[in-house]
Amino acid sequence: MVILSKQTSFFNGVPLIDLSKPDSKNLIVNACEEFGFFKIINHDVPMEFISKLESEAIKFFSSPLSEKLKAGPADPFGYGNKQIGTNGDFGWVEHILVSTNSEFNYQKFASILGVNPENIRAAVNDYVSAVKKMSCDILEMLAEGLKIHQTDVFSKLLMDENSDSVFRVNHYPPCSEIEGLNDNNNNDLIGFGEHTDPQIISVLRSNNTSGLQILLKDGHWISVPPDEHSFFVNVGDSLQVMTNGRFKSVKHRVLANSVKSRLSMIYFGGPPLSEKIAPLASLMEGEDSSLYNEFTWFEYKKSAYKTRLADNRLILFEKIAAS
Repeated sequence: MVILSKQTSFFNGVPLIDLSKPDSKNLIVNACEEFGFFKIINHDVPMEFISKLESEAIKFFSSPLSEKLKAGPADPFGYGNKQIGTNGDFGWVEHILVSTNSEFNYQKFASILGVNPENIRAAVNDYVSAVKKMSCDILEMLAEGLKIHQTDVFSKLLMDENSDSVFRVNHYPPCSEIEGLNDNNNNDLIGFGEHTDPQIISVLRSNNTSGLQILLKDGHWISVPPDEHSFFVNVGDSLQVMTNGRFKSVKHRVLANSVKSRLSMIYFGGPPLSEKIAPLASLMEGEDSSLYNEFTWFEYKKSAYKTRLADNRLILFEKIAAS
């Protein structure tokens, strides 16, 4: 077991990484090994980009449901309401999902009263460009911290013009039904059920409404206090495989709030569909020490979309230990 550095700071139980500090790369490695999750401060994403996108998102989600439905159904891109995926998962959430490549058609939003698709496109592009750069910087710091000679081994997958990255905005309306659950000593109504993210890295920013929880190694859920000025980073399944299990993709969920709405923006950094995902040779002790069979991102993505939200998607790709 890795012992976290004495220099590691914590934010209510979550590793806090100051990107301006010279030792941050080693602290990020420690956080990925022990938590698969960390908070970052002193990033270089302009608050102007964050505020502009949040304003456009609020404008959209404040529209009547009949208007928002014009941007759906999600295919998987566009507007979705309560349904998560196609395998029976539901939550107290509505969302917009867009591809980060230039081919995405924002005209889905053109017929919605009071919503300008070009304003949404510009806000998403500015925000995603900045967050993508920050994500690549973090991935290169990780490679350095792991003493990998090729420091762009992770980041090049996001920078590739065929990178299959997506961007999602989730809106969790206030849920008055929670109040009625108190009589049963249960006030946990799921906004978004427990799951891991299949991509390489996920970078989340939310408004100041609580709800996000992560699962610790000891099986306990802890709440992550919101901070609208900072970002939270998840290790994804693909990064877990590439590090041969050294980093763990973190299981997380969102609980609904009875009073306040929650708005979160998540950049999911993914590789090209044809990219082969396998443990890096430099992180294995020998050829036979790989914990996973090689697969392409397309194969894993196709497999993941056939599962329920809480399923362990990686189990199908784990090597069976020799008896």
